[in-house]
Amino acid sequence: MATAPGSAGTRGRRRGRPGYDKETLLHIAVTLFNERGYDGTSMEDLGKKLGITKSAIYYHVDSKEELLRLGTNRALDELFAVAAEAGAADGRAIDRLEHLVRGSVRVLVEQLPFVTLLLRVRGNTEVERAALDRRREFDRIVGELVLQAEKEGDVRPDVDPATTARLLFGMVNSIIEWYRPRFDTDDAGLADAVARIAFDGIRVNGRA
Repeated sequence: MATAPGSAGTRGRRRGRPGYDKETLLHIAVTLFNERGYDGTSMEDLGKKLGITKSAIYYHVDSKEELLRLGTNRALDELFAVAAEAGAADGRAIDRLEHLVRGSVRVLVEQLPFVTLLLRVRGNTEVERAALDRRREFDRIVGELVLQAEKEGDVRPDVDPATTARLLFGMVNSIIEWYRPRFDTDDAGLADAVARIAFDGIRVNGRA
């Protein structure tokens, strides 16, 4: 039997132009945000890119801010999942820190547009400030692991732990500026390279 418009079979399902679902819309919006800047991208720009009207976009999301929130949270949720894995792992802090670094590289490669968006927010909106608050919490987790690894004698003590943490993830985050998925190494190879360079530098001599 056919389902009448507005009946239980269709109620609550938001649909725009056929071929464009919410996930596609989000990916294209994040791409535009990264190319033009969030403030420099309008819903009209997004509609033109998709070839649909602004009203069709609003079938999927309530605002441009919602797209920004969804985009930054995609990256943050993945990073915090890796942090939870590292926190739950057994072993020394240096090993959990390496797990976190390797996992973060994997997230960056797999979610490159979303991580790029996250790293470029500046706190100009409530959504951006919320994203920055979560980034600071992630940084705190990294810093605590570095400090614990130093106390266990595995990380060189002549560099401030907070500085070590910033330098470590500064290197990871810089990948967004040059990594190109089609031409560069895979995520495992990239994680290996980052881990070798980073941990050879911060480990106490003779410890492995």
